[in-house]
Amino acid sequence: MNVEQLHEYCLSLKDATASFPFDDTSLVFKVQNKMFAFIPLENPELQITVKCDPEKAIELREHYAAAEPAWHFNKKYWNTLYFNRDMNDEAIKGWILHSIDEVMKKLPKTVRDEYYSS
Repeated sequence: MNVEQLHEYCLSLKDATASFPFDDTSLVFKVQNKMFAFIPLENPELQITVKCDPEKAIELREHYAAAEPAWHFNKKYWNTLYFNRDMNDEAIKGWILHSIDEVMKKLPKTVRDEYYSS
């Protein structure tokens, strides 16, 4: 998977949008206007950073040699997936979907129900 394929996949997800909020060095993906992933565009090693719950963050680091959490906020960890470290496309997509689920958990039930029902 390359940056273009990753971009296309993220935008194929329901309600997903992309933007360059800070500068042109990172691409941020949002769902329901909440960030679920970002890609640093100037890094030579392809990577994407996703939101994880604490248990999944540990699993990610143990099984995929991901980086330590980039930061910890509100009991959520942001972990970086490095594509050349035993990560296949399906695993990457699964972690992106997990990140969206983490975003959705914080939204009102009516919004979650509407998102998952269609």
